Amino acid sequence: MIYLKNGYMIDPASGTEGYRDILIKEDKIVRIAQQGALETELFDDGGGDCGARTAAEDITEIDLSGQCIAPGLVDVHVHFRDPGFTYKEDIHTGARAAARGGFTSVVLMANTHPAVDNSETLAYVLNKGKETDIHVYTCANVTKGLQGKELTDMETLSKLGAAGFTDDGIPITDEWLLRAALRQAAKCGKPVSLHEENPSLITNNGINAGRAASHYGIGGSPREAEISMVERDLRIAMEEEADLSIQHISTKEAVELVRQAKKKNCHIYAEATPHHFTLTQDAVIGQGALAKVNPPLREETDRLAIIEGLRDGTIDMIATDHAPHSAEEKARPLTEAPSGMIGLETSFSLGMRELVNKGYLSIAELIEKMSYAPAKLYHLDAGYLAEGGPADLVVFDPNKMWTVESFVSKAANSPFVGENLPGVISYTICGGTIVYRA
Repeated sequence: MIYLKNGYMIDPASGTEGYRDILIKEDKIVRIAQQGALETELFDDGGGDCGARTAAEDITEIDLSGQCIAPGLVDVHVHFRDPGFTYKEDIHTGARAAARGGFTSVVLMANTHPAVDNSETLAYVLNKGKETDIHVYTCANVTKGLQGKELTDMETLSKLGAAGFTDDGIPITDEWLLRAALRQAAKCGKPVSLHEENPSLITNNGINAGRAASHYGIGGSPREAEISMVERDLRIAMEEEADLSIQHISTKEAVELVRQAKKKNCHIYAEATPHHFTLTQDAVIGQGALAKVNPPLREETDRLAIIEGLRDGTIDMIATDHAPHSAEEKARPLTEAPSGMIGLETSFSLGMRELVNKGYLSIAELIEKMSYAPAKLYHLDAGYLAEGGPADLVVFDPNKMWTVESFVSKAANSPFVGENLPGVISYTICGGTIVYRA
């Protein structure tokens, strides 16, 4: 058993905040009690001597004074590059990076090689995920081979364990195919997550068609590429009454489109990445390919609109879009280097610095967007703390600082190297086992 005492518990599902002691047995939380109450229950020898450990010698006791306890974080948009690109990352190294970042559950994207468009690849990913220390789920593809021409057997893939459906990295341009996909996903009770960039409008992906593109003398990716797709897909989703998530939103116009759609339909969701609420296109000018992402980092007004969307509930969740690449790949000329940055190990701290410490969100609201909300969309038994619930927790010191110097991930493609960030993850506990400790 693990006995966590003197920690400040934050549970967004119940709205509970306060000092609590938590007892974990096997993979469940068995007791949550007021601070000090468990000491008597566990260690009293019957004569009132709470220091006598009679029947409790098998308990690992951890004093969390000055630290917070929250549900293990949940990231529903990560790339572990397995199968097919394991020189960038694999399921084991990705899971270790997730644990270091406080995540106990992740949902993988399906743009692997081979793609997760068949039962064999789905089984490979899920079985390999079971070998890790955290909960690894995966989406399956919407279309076969990510070609946007023919739907996968969504019903079968759902029954075999697909958490949702996406062709992330490639938008679904065929409107009628998307309608059919949403209808199938709704029957399966699974969400569809969409990458919203119209390729016909993009000259160079990953770089905003504005000051950044002008700096490099290229065409870049205009904001209209996202806006047009979001507008179309929200309209379709509202007509089909299916759960749809707008991935890694990047423009103020798209935020507003989601805001208005959510007023009319309860099936609309959106996610924001830490890099989109932290950085602008200036980062691409300063750091080149390390800050090249799809959709691109845009303008300060867009960054602030994303923060406001998180603050007012328009954007439901924070997801990293953890996208590992090798140093050699990122060293290519800007227009040839792949888009994406890693994010699992810095996500929570960037949320603390940009959202909590600057007064936009409370810590509880940040935790909600990084645990309970994404778990709810994907129907995962995660994101909450309750007696009888899963023993998936993160312990962190909100005031302690750390310097981004190295990563557990195989990759190091991050523009945040060298920065001092608040919020140190002290422990990650998954399934009742300590899977990371600082």
